[in-house]
Amino acid sequence: MSSTLIALALAYLLGSVSGSLVLGHFIGVDIRAAGSGNAGGTNALRTRGWRFALAVVLIDIGKGALAAGLAFWLWVPLAPLSAEQLAGACTLMAAVGHTWPLYFGFRGGKGAGTLIGGLCVTWPLSVLPVFLVWITSLVLTGYVGLSTVLAAAVLTPLAFAWAPLQVPFAIAAALFIAFTHRSNLGRLYAGTEHRFERVRIFRRRQTPVA
Repeated sequence: MSSTLIALALAYLLGSVSGSLVLGHFIGVDIRAAGSGNAGGTNALRTRGWRFALAVVLIDIGKGALAAGLAFWLWVPLAPLSAEQLAGACTLMAAVGHTWPLYFGFRGGKGAGTLIGGLCVTWPLSVLPVFLVWITSLVLTGYVGLSTVLAAAVLTPLAFAWAPLQVPFAIAAALFIAFTHRSNLGRLYAGTEHRFERVRIFRRRQTPVA
């Protein structure tokens, strides 16, 4: 039990290392004061450009992968969770840390990148279908938040079909992402959600004014 609690605590502390806030500290910028106010990769892209956003995403994915890997390393026989279950729980705890970071006043991002990093270690076969759902939704709708929620939601049917042991993690991850993106869903319902027009395939073309 002690090794399980240690793994979960370390995963949360790893998740609290927010890529955008750490990198922003070095250049004197807090991206929570710009754009959407979110400390995630999307807001980093909108406010600081693709190089900064890429570095942020790599850090956030990396800490999720590290948290999951740490679970396998710390797991011991007769633990209350299997190694795979502990890795899934640590992935979720890292995402919790990313969203409510201990080091940054509990104001962070939304956890999607960190979950992807954990998936790369705990359930790598799910990463491609999740990405395909995300990119398809994004290019069709232009809504990053909606695309992320749909991509997380697909984990549950994938788990039931391919990996029954991953069902609890898949459901928890989908609910977590829906919760952290509740403001996006609210704005989408109200018709005020920001749309990423540049990636849309079927975006409306404006007729030039004569």
